[in-house]
Amino acid sequence: MNLYAEIKKLTEYGLQKKLISPEDRIFIINQYLEIFRLDEYEDTEIASEELVLEDILNHLTDAALERGIIDSDDIVTRDLFDTRLMGVMVDRPSNVIARFQKLYEESPETATDYFYEFSQDTNYIRRDRVKKDMKWTVDSPYGTMDITINLSKPEKDPKAIAAARNAKQSAYPKCQLCMENEGYAGRMNHPARQNHRIIPLTINDSKWGFQYSPYVYYNEHCIVFNGEHTPMKIDRNAFIKLFDFVKQFPHYFLGSNADLPIVGGSILTHDHFQGGHYEFAMARAPYEKHFTVPGYEDVEAGIVHWPLSVIRIRHKDEKRLIDLADYILGKWRGYTDEAAYIFAETDGEPHNTITPIARKKGDIYELDLTLRNNITTEECPLGLYHPHSEYHHIKKENIGLIEVMGLAVLPSRLKQEMEMLADCLVHQKPLAEHESLLKHQEWADEIVRKYHGINEDNVMDILKEEIGQVFVKVLEDAGVYKTDAAGREAFDRFIAVL
Repeated sequence: MNLYAEIKKLTEYGLQKKLISPEDRIFIINQYLEIFRLDEYEDTEIASEELVLEDILNHLTDAALERGIIDSDDIVTRDLFDTRLMGVMVDRPSNVIARFQKLYEESPETATDYFYEFSQDTNYIRRDRVKKDMKWTVDSPYGTMDITINLSKPEKDPKAIAAARNAKQSAYPKCQLCMENEGYAGRMNHPARQNHRIIPLTINDSKWGFQYSPYVYYNEHCIVFNGEHTPMKIDRNAFIKLFDFVKQFPHYFLGSNADLPIVGGSILTHDHFQGGHYEFAMARAPYEKHFTVPGYEDVEAGIVHWPLSVIRIRHKDEKRLIDLADYILGKWRGYTDEAAYIFAETDGEPHNTITPIARKKGDIYELDLTLRNNITTEECPLGLYHPHSEYHHIKKENIGLIEVMGLAVLPSRLKQEMEMLADCLVHQKPLAEHESLLKHQEWADEIVRKYHGINEDNVMDILKEEIGQVFVKVLEDAGVYKTDAAGREAFDRFIAVL
């Protein structure tokens, strides 16, 4: 491998993607010479083939390992180094912000198109990993559900896990959503972000940041986060913030995880929302029935045909939705219905909260309020309204905002387990040959009873279909009111107190 050629290729990539200008070429090459501890540069002819960023970065990181610039070949160390390489070519935040704001004057969509492309070109969003994600859809009584097996978040090997555990603990940045991540070099227990840029926004008269998720579970998956490291809280201000954003970016939806453990997201310590340019099954789901809230007769309201318990409210004036949402939230926070096993609190611990999602359709604002409850029982210690144990072989994790809307984010282990399971089903091998498949035994037996003539041509489609149906069951588990007659009667009892 010719190190000079790889340095030139990376510089040419930056020029192609307009991360740098021709006038920057010598300066950028010299920055790379410094990183590789080289005192001179030999210009080298490079083939005119397409520049594949993943290959260039892999070659350069291999060279860094050979030269002792990095001391380990684990995924975390490699990511820290190749992010450093990309950071050399990424413009200063002030220039990125100025470009975004200039494009925003043309249209909000033009600005986000630019920033999304930029976030991929800088390798902050790693295109090569995201495309490895497995994605498919499954039809259900509630519409077409999206299923993904997340392969873009790299699995840490034992060396990296040990290094992270032994790394010096730091409170800077306080979490992965803090403003201080922008340009940060990272460490074994915190990702590098030299190639990361944040667009400042004013939300509810305070400073917020706008960025994309590096793992993009759906198109233009963005994160909108508080400029201060302050905990998640669902209250009137949360509804104001959601609509403040949607008014500025009407082509995006924005939603929030709930603010309680079990039914909340993975980061409850930092106030943030997630949104994007994507229509989920939940957004397409129709009203099951309408109702009117006294004092809000002008607001369209109803129960949505969805496995979780969702109230949808619609109006041209978002302030009417904020008022009504705050009223519904207040009623739900204090609501107990023992017959439906809904308790506002037990032993002083609150259980009721809401997962809200805001969007604009035409000139109408829309707000979906998903009723959540995080109570646990002896039979369901992880949560009564949480995936039940018979489905943990597929999905054990919390049902957060993304799943609530109808997109399953399933663990990466499932890819290999599906391949092994397919082999066992086609060749009628016992699952006991693979310890990791034992948890699937009952499910696999059910599949064998349900389908005749399982073969190599149809086995993966069958497994995808059945995984999707498990996800639908998991969402039904998370619904505080079931979709049967008794569940809908109980839901009506809550509506009656509004």
